Amino acid sequence: MTYLEQALVYIGAAVLVVPLARRLGLGSVLGYLGAGVIIGPAALGLISNVDYVLNFAELGVVFLLFIIGLELKPSRLWVMRHQVFGFGSAQVLLTAALLSALLVAGSWQLRPALAIGFGMALSSTAFVLQLLAEQKKLSTEYGRASFAVLLFQDLAVIPLIALIPLLATGPTEKLDVGSLLVSVVALAALIVGGRYLLRPALRLVAKTDIRELFTAVALLVVLGAAALMESVGMSMGLGAFIAGILLADSEYRHELEANIEPFKGLLLGLFFIAVGMSVNVQLLVSEPLNIIGLTIGLILAKALVLYVLARAFGLENDASRSMALILAQGGEFAFVLFTLARNSAVLDSSTVDMLFLIVTLSMAVTPILYLLDARILRRKRGKETEPVYDAIEDHGNPVIIASFGRFGQIVGRILKSKGIGFTALESNPEQVEVVRRYGNKVYFGDASKVELLRAAGAGKARFFVLAIDDIERSIATAKTVRRYFPELPILARARNRHHAHLLMDLGITMIFRDTFHAGMELTHDLLQQLGVDNEEADLIVSTFAKHDKDLLKRQHAIRQDEKVMIQTAREAAAELETLLQADRRRVDRS
Repeated sequence: MTYLEQALVYIGAAVLVVPLARRLGLGSVLGYLGAGVIIGPAALGLISNVDYVLNFAELGVVFLLFIIGLELKPSRLWVMRHQVFGFGSAQVLLTAALLSALLVAGSWQLRPALAIGFGMALSSTAFVLQLLAEQKKLSTEYGRASFAVLLFQDLAVIPLIALIPLLATGPTEKLDVGSLLVSVVALAALIVGGRYLLRPALRLVAKTDIRELFTAVALLVVLGAAALMESVGMSMGLGAFIAGILLADSEYRHELEANIEPFKGLLLGLFFIAVGMSVNVQLLVSEPLNIIGLTIGLILAKALVLYVLARAFGLENDASRSMALILAQGGEFAFVLFTLARNSAVLDSSTVDMLFLIVTLSMAVTPILYLLDARILRRKRGKETEPVYDAIEDHGNPVIIASFGRFGQIVGRILKSKGIGFTALESNPEQVEVVRRYGNKVYFGDASKVELLRAAGAGKARFFVLAIDDIERSIATAKTVRRYFPELPILARARNRHHAHLLMDLGITMIFRDTFHAGMELTHDLLQQLGVDNEEADLIVSTFAKHDKDLLKRQHAIRQDEKVMIQTAREAAAELETLLQADRRRVDRS
């Protein structure tokens, strides 16, 4: 079969099976897996060279890790360190220990048991993130915790790849210092080059204003970093991930993500098709009870560890259960580790075939478990009907206001008095009705929906006013605007310092806290009533405002550490008192 004919088979299978799986509520990932089973050697046999396809399709995982790196600024990784390195490391170690202990108790030898335990401890980054994105759950409590655990698992793959050969049954080989040194040098070269060469190169390419060239450079960055790491015996995904982190703070982050996204989607789909093709269905037919029992055992063991840890790290019961179910499957890196274990004689071929099937079945079961969990949650919260949003007629207004409550209406009234057009979006139907009764024009719609933003003219607007008071909806809307309209400036309302810090995580700088300015205005009047003259009251309030703005920025990076936050607040209070005393002396001298 020619390459063109194979491409037609892949695309045809995906087009037929994936929409059906989505329609049944099973998700696209399960659709791709099913398409792979149908066209693979176990069913129709249209494609036979599964290993070649799987190796090529792993580029989808590489692109995924690059995009994850783009979304993860180093400062944010430091802020997330407790969940990533605390929760994540505990999950991997405890899951591996539990699974290995169960295997040893079942008469397995320790070395292969450890290889299987660590391999099965990893979940599917591609699978879970795609499923969470489809269900729009990435911004939820368990979505963020799942991301942190998956991030640590991706980082843990590197030492695990080094560990597997050490478990070989033959004599332990001496450490190859030369190879280790080459790996360290390559890693350092990638970090230094990415830090000091990538951005100037991207800047030069951007000046050409040739979109296709920028796409080519984006692919070159990802594939070049991946190839460099692979050439020294390290993970391709690690190279792409590091390249993404190095560019996370660059001005081209959103454009890089937009250029890589289509390739990631196509190759991830091909990856899951290849995984489906590699399933040895005959093994399931010949040993159904054994395979199904082991799959159920894997899911139960991982779910138990995840649930207990999630509760220990402060997640609510529903969030802990959802997280436990969505991360209970085996992952794509298990295929890599088990293949390496087979090549190192830690595991035999028949065992690896069985493990591949268990991992695949666990991945196939996950969307079903997740849907059952979602139905439980819906039953608890009551059925919610999807609202029908208004068709937007205004397309050319320079300002879009998301939420038209008390905050958004002040902005709208002032703009209207100046003759500046704006498009107001409000997701609360009762609020829409009240506002319209007073003669205001507002559209019923959720500003976090990209389709609605496009209809409102976000691509041509000059400013986006984020006036939503609900923190979760505010952040979801900000992420949508940042992702799809990166050049649109955001002026954001924040309910409190925590809300402001979350907005700052997204690179938003024009933030206005609800009660901050009202509190300063009240204090200014109070000082005057207490006998302080107007000039001194102005100086006191302006000094406090500037100092508090600086403190907000300083506390952004350390807000997860309560002890440091308390110490910083005390130091800031003493610093403010000193500043005000100095200002008072200057006023007295004048």
